[in-house]
Amino acid sequence: MMIATQFSHIAVTCSNSLDFEAFYTKYFGFKRARTIDLGEGKELVFLKDAGGFYFEIFPKELENPLPAFEGDGPHFPGLRHIAFMVDDVEAKLAEMGNDAVITLGPLSFDDFIPGWKTVWLKDPEGNIIEISQGYQDEN
Repeated sequence: MMIATQFSHIAVTCSNSLDFEAFYTKYFGFKRARTIDLGEGKELVFLKDAGGFYFEIFPKELENPLPAFEGDGPHFPGLRHIAFMVDDVEAKLAEMGNDAVITLGPLSFDDFIPGWKTVWLKDPEGNIIEISQGYQDEN
């Protein structure tokens, strides 16, 4: 028998947690759920969206040794991108204005699923975000 589980969160390390928090609060409806004082002026922040998804935000301890990611994210093993569904990709991009730093697309995947459209962009930390509309499961 499998023990019941549910997805909890994605942990990210940020150079500027306030910019990260402001971006996801403004454009994706996240709210601060909890902070934990780590001492030395550092804190661990939990952001939560209306669906119960969390970001756990850690302050950076080291500089990133990798170049910034482009396109739809890195193509080596690891986290490729974070994805969100919207009703209208173009309307979301218009809402975000200059904060929508597009790395790929928008692209139409009508050949696979009619109405499926996706764009990839960077958040303030350089993480790649996918924003899609119209995806449907087969079953």
